[in-house]
Amino acid sequence: MTHSPGVFTTGSVMRHVAVMSLTGTVGLIAIFVVDLLSLLYVSWFGDVNLTAGVGCATTALFLATSANIGFMIAVGALVSRALGARERERARRLAASSLVISAVLSGVVALAMMADVDRILDLLGATGEAKETARRFLLISLPSNVLMAVGMTYAGILRAAGDAKRSMYVTLAGGIATAVVDPLLIFGLALGTDGAAWATVLSRLVFVVVGAHGTVRVHDLAARPVALFVVQDIRPLFAVAIPAVLTNIATPIANGFMTALIAPFGDDAVAANAVITRLVPVAFGALFALSGAIGPVFGQNLGARLFDRVKTTLDCGLVFGAGVILLAWPVLWLAQDAIVLAFRAEGGTADLVRFFCTAVAGTWAFHGALFVANAAFNNLGAPVLATAFNWGKATIGTVPFAWYGARTAGAEGALMGQGIGAVLFGIFGIWAAYRVIGALPKRRRAEDMAAEDAPA
Repeated sequence: MTHSPGVFTTGSVMRHVAVMSLTGTVGLIAIFVVDLLSLLYVSWFGDVNLTAGVGCATTALFLATSANIGFMIAVGALVSRALGARERERARRLAASSLVISAVLSGVVALAMMADVDRILDLLGATGEAKETARRFLLISLPSNVLMAVGMTYAGILRAAGDAKRSMYVTLAGGIATAVVDPLLIFGLALGTDGAAWATVLSRLVFVVVGAHGTVRVHDLAARPVALFVVQDIRPLFAVAIPAVLTNIATPIANGFMTALIAPFGDDAVAANAVITRLVPVAFGALFALSGAIGPVFGQNLGARLFDRVKTTLDCGLVFGAGVILLAWPVLWLAQDAIVLAFRAEGGTADLVRFFCTAVAGTWAFHGALFVANAAFNNLGAPVLATAFNWGKATIGTVPFAWYGARTAGAEGALMGQGIGAVLFGIFGIWAAYRVIGALPKRRRAEDMAAEDAPA
């Protein structure tokens, strides 16, 4: 089944946002469930050092994953614009070039992280047995970053085409494979934390197989790569990808800072932070999915010059995000004892997890608002603003607030401080997004006049 080039340019905008976000949620949560399940199974050994070690490793992996997500956003933005403008062959060429470029870049990132793995873990505050566990986990799983990047690029292409279902299948299939294989490797073959790392590798191989089927076999939306075209397409891809990648890696950098800030409060606090950072993307997966899923809706309507629908897309994204928080926060509050029991958390670990579920989780409404604003910036020609706001939140909105909170109220204060910073940047991000959309008609008229005045 194939879709018309401008599937998002007609019909209900809220329906497009909801369908793309909900199907994207299933697919994206599958990625994070891989980490959550691995941490859950490892926690059953009852050794806080193993839990803290896998938590540190997955925090480091999130840096590479965030770079891949940033590139996926760029691919989705450019391919969706081409489809919205009914330039299918250009979309196929961009898709092919992006697959090659994402493979090369993700390989470079993996090699760089492997070469400096000890320093990365030192910065995260990992020591002793926890550090050795994290080191082994990373050395096994990091080479598969190439597979993850290619698989997520396929998912971005499918999402740009409006095929939310097959985009979802890419990561969902990997998550299902991990859910089955993880306990077999960890417990059945007695590989322990190494088994969890190998399950991560397997899930990423599944990403590539399923993504290639949907993109190449079903939609025929990836041309054969041509070296000259790949080189020529680097510039337009990087124009969106570099700010998008920089935007996305701000979050794992902030997570790394929080891990290091909490480390002095002991392994119980580090283990609790590991549970929380794995729990957040699963509990609020719809918010993470929204930021990527809404991009093609922005892109196609911008390509078709339907500026009213572009504004409506932002409105609908904010409403959808608010609805996610109104559902997820009460669930976390009610399920906090079950979460603590599932991870066999005790003492300070259990207390910190409960504090997050009760008090801090609600601040994610403003993280979600900034996600929507960043999607607007990345897809409407202002990616530098997305970078500025996300890094602002990761630095000015995290470091002083979390540091002061830790100084006055311990690990709980650090978490709440980070949440307060997110509130401020979420509000200002949405204000800026509406300003960008309001300027679109004038900017397009100026571009048209420049094109008419250009020599033939």
